[in-house]
Amino acid sequence: MLLEFYGTECPHCLRMAPKIERLEKETAVKVEKYEVWHNDENAAKMREYDKGLCGGVPFFFNTDTGKYICGEDSYENLKVWAGK
Repeated sequence: MLLEFYGTECPHCLRMAPKIERLEKETAVKVEKYEVWHNDENAAKMREYDKGLCGGVPFFFNTDTGKYICGEDSYENLKVWAGK
């Protein structure tokens, strides 16, 4: 499972959004997205996966491999993270 934790007003998250859309379209993967700045339940879920890895957004976590990305990154690295 591929997870993305983001904040609505986060500029880094906004710049990652088109890359995630492209990843989903080109590779047919699904990334579950959780807004954490305005949703306490989602923020708690992020803490379950983060465990001190990033401490901020955007935070991407692959539950199958344990790979994660902290912050803004390239499309190529997103593909590697997703296992594509």
